[in-house]
Amino acid sequence: MYGVDGKKFQRQYKQSLSNFNDWEQKPHAEEQILYPENISSQLSIDEVALSEGELYTVLTSKKAKGRKGCLVAVIRGTKSETVIEHLLKLSRKTRMKVKEITLDMAGSMKLIAKRCFPAATQVIDRFHVQKLATEALQEIRIKHRWEAIELENELLERSKEKEVKTEIEIFSNGDTRKQLLARSRYLLYKSKEKWTLEQTHRAEILFYQYPDLEKAYSLSDGLRKIYNQNITKSVAMLKLAHWFKNAEESGFKSFNTLMKTIMLNYNGILNYFNARSTNASAESFNAKIKNFRLQLRGVRDKSFFLFRLYKLFA
Repeated sequence: MYGVDGKKFQRQYKQSLSNFNDWEQKPHAEEQILYPENISSQLSIDEVALSEGELYTVLTSKKAKGRKGCLVAVIRGTKSETVIEHLLKLSRKTRMKVKEITLDMAGSMKLIAKRCFPAATQVIDRFHVQKLATEALQEIRIKHRWEAIELENELLERSKEKEVKTEIEIFSNGDTRKQLLARSRYLLYKSKEKWTLEQTHRAEILFYQYPDLEKAYSLSDGLRKIYNQNITKSVAMLKLAHWFKNAEESGFKSFNTLMKTIMLNYNGILNYFNARSTNASAESFNAKIKNFRLQLRGVRDKSFFLFRLYKLFA
């Protein structure tokens, strides 16, 4: 439209207009970029893939709410020793300003938070805990689905051998057993109040056919409800103790594993009930990076990509 060649303009922007070549952090950008001036009392730490699955550890400030000034550090890799080494370049006075840091249950992230921000309370993100509960539930559904597929295959083989019409069971909502288990995937992610009429009907059939799925769903939903209630830390401890008892009595191996995981991360999980802080800002920032990367159709020059992130978010 303006008679400007796109590739030429892109090259001019990168080499001249953007001041990329004068960026003070360019020499070490692919290894680490630090912005101590953006540190606030509440931080989030998470990992994100920039290109070809290569992971970077990203530290963001909650104060900026995912906008300009939220980026504190981007460090290549997730190895705790490497990340700690770079974060310790920030002055102790600056690091001691941090009073709360949200993170997932990875041991490396907890070690980074402990060594670099000793004055900060560690808060395990609630969504990582809930995700494990949902995955435990889905594991039971998937097991039943494979059994239903195998059963249908056997019926088809028998019918073929006897040269008769296959009679496959169809439920009142029009689903076969295999379809019922496949189509129930999304309703199990939601609480009953958010089900549509069709999903409610499907859930009734599913739970009638598979009582163990109803029991597992109650456990998953029970954990979600503990998080959703505006309760104190002491009340949350009591409710979690009841949930542990139910999980243990259920006999589900996946939920017993989840229970042990919660117990090993007990203090960090309970710290959520102090101020109800989550890692949502870090997840939101990661989504923005992924969207930005998608618009650029991949990342070829990592240094320039990080420079653009610095311009937008640091």
